[in-house]
Amino acid sequence: MSAQRKARVEHALKEALQAAITNDVRDPRVRAATLVTVSKVELNVDLAVANVYISVVGDEATADGVVAGLAKAAGFLRGPIGRQLNLQHAPELRFMHDVSVDMSEKLAAIVREDEEKARAAGRDPKEGK
Repeated sequence: MSAQRKARVEHALKEALQAAITNDVRDPRVRAATLVTVSKVELNVDLAVANVYISVVGDEATADGVVAGLAKAAGFLRGPIGRQLNLQHAPELRFMHDVSVDMSEKLAAIVREDEEKARAAGRDPKEGK
């Protein structure tokens, strides 16, 4: 199978899962989050397993609840999504919390805090001195 086809299927899965999670999943753990976004989908070589990375706005407990709720709904999502994408075999869906978004927010906050300290000390944070 070509890398281009794999990338196309990953992108289509990401879009279809985002719509299905938003519209079809009724699990209260998933609904508890302010915002649930499918940040990335990675398929294995034979398209049998899809690792779905989820970004959640909320605290760690909410994120864990969302992942647990989606894991419970994986079988419910698998069939309709496979049919929607015309896949002969729908991949097994494995949901994981994507911490990269949280990490980038924390790093941005650290940089902002450092710039504020530099200004308070009378230095220009853009000069790097």
